[in-house]
Amino acid sequence: MIMTFDIWTLGILGAIGILLAVALGVFFFIFWVSMLVDCLKRRFKNDNDKLVWTLVIIFVGLLGAVIYYFVVKEKR
Repeated sequence: MIMTFDIWTLGILGAIGILLAVALGVFFFIFWVSMLVDCLKRRFKNDNDKLVWTLVIIFVGLLGAVIYYFVVKEKR
């Protein structure tokens, strides 16, 4: 059995996909910014730690923010 979609179904699925991608992008951006703000406000034992984590979050991007979340933020 071959499934066929009409143009409206493909349009709706495409629109839902685009909206989902935009929503995930906004969520990840807000998460990244919140980890950066947390890092900048947090008091570290060593000032170099703040600089290193800030650079990691900025240059590694979302992956750096996730690593920061699990290594530093969840530690508390």
